Amino acid sequence: MIELLDHHSESVANEIYEVFQLSYEVEAVLVGSEDFPPLRRSASHIRSSSSQFLGERVEADLASVIEFSHSGDILSIDSLVVHPEYFRRGLASQLLKSLLARVCWRTADVETAVANAPAIDLYEKSGFSKSKQWKAAEGIEKVQLIYRKTGLDDC
Repeated sequence: MIELLDHHSESVANEIYEVFQLSYEVEAVLVGSEDFPPLRRSASHIRSSSSQFLGERVEADLASVIEFSHSGDILSIDSLVVHPEYFRRGLASQLLKSLLARVCWRTADVETAVANAPAIDLYEKSGFSKSKQWKAAEGIEKVQLIYRKTGLDDC
C-alpha cells in the first residue's frame, strides 16, 4: 500500500534512511562513485526535511520511497529509491505513477546520474524527456528530465 509517510517521526525517518542507504549504495556502484552525496544524508536530515515522502510497504517492510516537493504547478522529485530486496518488482513505477496522480502539477522534474540507465528508462517510460546534462562537483555526470503536461489535462 502506498502512503504518505510521517518523516518527522523518528522511527519513520530511520526507516526511510535505511532504505535510502541500501538503495544508494547500489547506485553509487552503478555510477562509479566512491563519495556518493546521497549517502551522506542522515536520518536527522530526513526528519527535518521540508520535502514530503510517499512510501510503499510490502507486509511490514518499507520497500520503496519517493521524496518530492510541490510548489504551484511544479512538482520536483528529489529521490526515488527501492530497497534492494524488492528490485525488479515494479515498485518504483507504481510509486511514481501514484505521485503523478496524487498532486496537481503542470511540470515535473527530476535529476539522476547519466549512468543510472534504469532510472532514466523509468522516467522516460513515464513521459519524462531529457532536458539538460552537466557534470556535478563530485565528478558525476547528471541529467535532468522534465515532464510537461500539454493541453488542458485535469489535475
